[in-house]
Amino acid sequence: MPAKNQEPFKLGKFMGVNPDQIAKLESLGVKTTGQMLIAGKTPQARADLARQANLPQEVVLELVKLSDLSRLPGVKGIRARLYVDAGVDTVEMLAAYETEALLALTTEFVQKTKFKGIAPLPKEVSSTITNAKKLPKLVEW
Repeated sequence: MPAKNQEPFKLGKFMGVNPDQIAKLESLGVKTTGQMLIAGKTPQARADLARQANLPQEVVLELVKLSDLSRLPGVKGIRARLYVDAGVDTVEMLAAYETEALLALTTEFVQKTKFKGIAPLPKEVSSTITNAKKLPKLVEW
């Protein structure tokens, strides 16, 4: 969850999200990553939320994954999108990576896909992995 002096991160600030889909979730009171993590904590909760919002379950799952990754310092709108799109879409997956492997994966992904952002630097990758190992598991996949 965000630090007390930090503004909650809004779902609409993630790169590549559909504003109409975000509006449907907002109409149900799910506006921030913290709210998304609570509303989408379990597979059943995600299915229920998708039905209530009239959204595909895949959309809800992706937003939960982005929200979960955004708990990491420095991982917000663009960086969370990079990790999800590159296939490292959970905190647990990030925690299992070695720095060099994640650096190579993200650098290659950015180059091959023309991702609208830059690959993380080695120090950023290292600290992200370290922080991922410390985060408690909040979501049931």
